[in-house]
Amino acid sequence: MIIGIDLGTTFSAVAYVDKDGIPAIIPNREGERTSPSVILFEQSVPVVGSRAKDEALNDPLNVVQFVKRQIGNTSYSFLNEAGETYSPEELSAIILKRLKQDAEDHLGFPIHHAVITVPAYFDDVQRKATKDAGKIAGLNVVKILNEPTAAALAYGISQQSEDQDVMVFDLGGGTFDVTIMSISNQEIIIKATGGDRNLGGFDFDNKIIEYVHNQFLQTHQIDLYDDPIALQQLREMAEECKKSLSIYPESSFMLSSQGKTLRVALTRDMFVEMIRPLLNRTSIVMRNVLQDSGMEWADLEKILLVGGSTRIPAIREWIQEASGIVPSDELHPDEVVALGAAIQADLLNEKQSRMMLRPAVVDVNSHSLGIISLDPQHREQNSIILPRNTPIPAKKSDVFITMDDRQDNVSIVVTEGEDEDPNYVRVIGQSTIQLDRPPKGYEIRVTLSYDADGIVHINAQDERTGKDMGEFMIDRKSNLSEPAIVDKTKRFTDLTIN
Repeated sequence: MIIGIDLGTTFSAVAYVDKDGIPAIIPNREGERTSPSVILFEQSVPVVGSRAKDEALNDPLNVVQFVKRQIGNTSYSFLNEAGETYSPEELSAIILKRLKQDAEDHLGFPIHHAVITVPAYFDDVQRKATKDAGKIAGLNVVKILNEPTAAALAYGISQQSEDQDVMVFDLGGGTFDVTIMSISNQEIIIKATGGDRNLGGFDFDNKIIEYVHNQFLQTHQIDLYDDPIALQQLREMAEECKKSLSIYPESSFMLSSQGKTLRVALTRDMFVEMIRPLLNRTSIVMRNVLQDSGMEWADLEKILLVGGSTRIPAIREWIQEASGIVPSDELHPDEVVALGAAIQADLLNEKQSRMMLRPAVVDVNSHSLGIISLDPQHREQNSIILPRNTPIPAKKSDVFITMDDRQDNVSIVVTEGEDEDPNYVRVIGQSTIQLDRPPKGYEIRVTLSYDADGIVHINAQDERTGKDMGEFMIDRKSNLSEPAIVDKTKRFTDLTIN
């Protein structure tokens, strides 16, 4: 069996397709349908889920949260009080292994394969890091699936309706995506996608935290950032305050630090004013994706809400004001992505699939793919080869020439981004092609491709002779090396997770 996993910033979920062909959430060992993506190191033994989240107040130095925000970031590591250091891939693997174990306990047999979802706006580095985390956790990740596409699969299977053009507005705990797609019983075609990998409920909480921090500093001359326990308490209270303001017009709480106490009262209007800059960022993304799709608001039948942060009333009001469309809340914002991942997993298992409908999925790349080249003045420029929103899997090539006589190698630097200036794009990695010291102007055809998971590959050939130089390994500086992945996988094989 292949399970579907929604590896979330604040909550994660796992699902499967049952014997009747119905996608279903797998509850964790506590009976909960979602698990907080929080890890507590208790005497070096990782604890994942609600107990870890509850202990964050008592033991903040041994608790790590919001790991998804750091995936693919080589400069980040978490050091617990036992002196153990964990990379984002290892931390993600701990969460994934706990989800795997919960699925095995519930289903009664071992699980080896999974579809794992990621934000549509994740780049190659983050996708590769997610796949590596799955491998470290003991899973064969058969597919990396975009979260809005997963939601669309769950929606399309449940509706079995006429063709619809819909926007998926996916605002979770740490990331934000907007995707426009055409959905029918036969296929789901992604037309355009965009997003902000650093926008989510975490940032809404931070606005409350900033406000309270300033109030505490002005009232008591105490900097809460110097008190990790008070700061963790404030983060928990800020999250609860945000949720309360989604229901009630006003919320209040008490916060203490160094013997001083402050009562904080917030109204919904105050909160909306705090988050207005964040709301503006969602508007920019929506407009850009709509423009990229070649559509107008009037062309959309629905706007589907995905992710827990869409429960904030201001988000729904903001969407309606911008689009003139009342956003739909027929999907379960916390579960639909995992359910869609389970559907995709079942569809991949062609011989044993229980799904009556088998829609084809045509996804797109969320970032343009290119390489660094030199202009006639020998200045570096980013040459885009595969534009964003190209249906994937996809490949495209361009011809480049050597600039000097008797070059013995060419360095191909692969980029993701939309700008011609190399300073404003992300370097994925590089590969070196050895040459037989040809004369200046030697032509090399470079082919870049995205596979179905949105991961990049590179090929080259001698343009004059047509000789294939083969696929070149990309030295990804921001990802783990293969030996490191193998070593970490072995280390995690017998890891106990509570």
